[in-house]
Amino acid sequence: MSDMRRKSGMRTTLYIAVLAIVVYVLVYMPTPYIITQPGSAEAVKPMVEVKNGDEQEEGEFLMTTVSASYANLSLLFLSVFNDHAEIGKKAERLHGKSKDEYSAEQVFYMSDSQSSAMEAAYEQAGIKYSIVPEHIFVFGLSKDPAPQGDIEAGDKILSVNGVPTPDHTVLSKELEGKKAGDPIEMQLNRNGETITREVTLVPIKDTNTGKTRAGLGVMIGTIQKVKSEDPAHQIVFKDTRVGGPSAGLMFTLEIYNQLTPGDLTKGHIIAGTGTITKEGIVGPIGGVVHKIVAADRKNAEIFFVPRDNYEDAKKKADSIKTEMKLVPVDTVEDALEYINMLSEK
Repeated sequence: MSDMRRKSGMRTTLYIAVLAIVVYVLVYMPTPYIITQPGSAEAVKPMVEVKNGDEQEEGEFLMTTVSASYANLSLLFLSVFNDHAEIGKKAERLHGKSKDEYSAEQVFYMSDSQSSAMEAAYEQAGIKYSIVPEHIFVFGLSKDPAPQGDIEAGDKILSVNGVPTPDHTVLSKELEGKKAGDPIEMQLNRNGETITREVTLVPIKDTNTGKTRAGLGVMIGTIQKVKSEDPAHQIVFKDTRVGGPSAGLMFTLEIYNQLTPGDLTKGHIIAGTGTITKEGIVGPIGGVVHKIVAADRKNAEIFFVPRDNYEDAKKKADSIKTEMKLVPVDTVEDALEYINMLSEK
């Protein structure tokens, strides 16, 4: 009887061990692949607020996203049966960056996109504004030389040796005359918490001049505030929950709608994508085929697409037999001209 119990116990243990291995292989074991597919199509209005702006909007402006997942074996298997899923290499998407660096970079690009959208909308509406630098954002770490000290992608650099550093010019001035190996004290904001860290400067070679200077060994960008000269037109962005620069055009249209009287949507559901510059130039983006599907699922009637992405977008739109109208644009003015021709719904 004891032998039977022992054998039964061994079988149970073996079964659990095999099950654990199978679960690990299917769910937890990393692969070098990433799966992209249609993400969401979300209304931009809840993300943007213009003080004393005209909030009348019977229709919607939708920003579109791409869903990207680091693939396990289960997801790879399921993606074979998903017509809208694409399998790619992680390395090609990350371009040598870590996941944290890639995420931080996308956060920076989104912030930059918001600033550009505000500028473009103010330019279109004829509202005067100024640019106010707020802080330096770390979106990458050098590999050679690597930074020496506790500094991470996603950190905000608030000050160096007690001197506030709202932009890179102030930071460069504070590092002038210092040598590699010199320590500096930095005040950082990390995940909402202000911390102080000592960092040792490293030698940085200028690729243009060939000269070496002391630096942090990080990639940085300046986060700036676009400030209306008239406080009544100040724009405030709320949590957008996504990263990257591709919502620039749709942000601009929503802001312009609130800055000007009347309902720009005219009751229509208008989706789109595209980067934006302060001059209102619309640039190409990645993943347009997934964004077409996301917009169609939200019953969008019109989709503004950067002209350089139009052919790929058209092929996808034809393949899913959408009734959505694709409109290629080069500038925000192209989009506004098309909207102005629409009839009230």
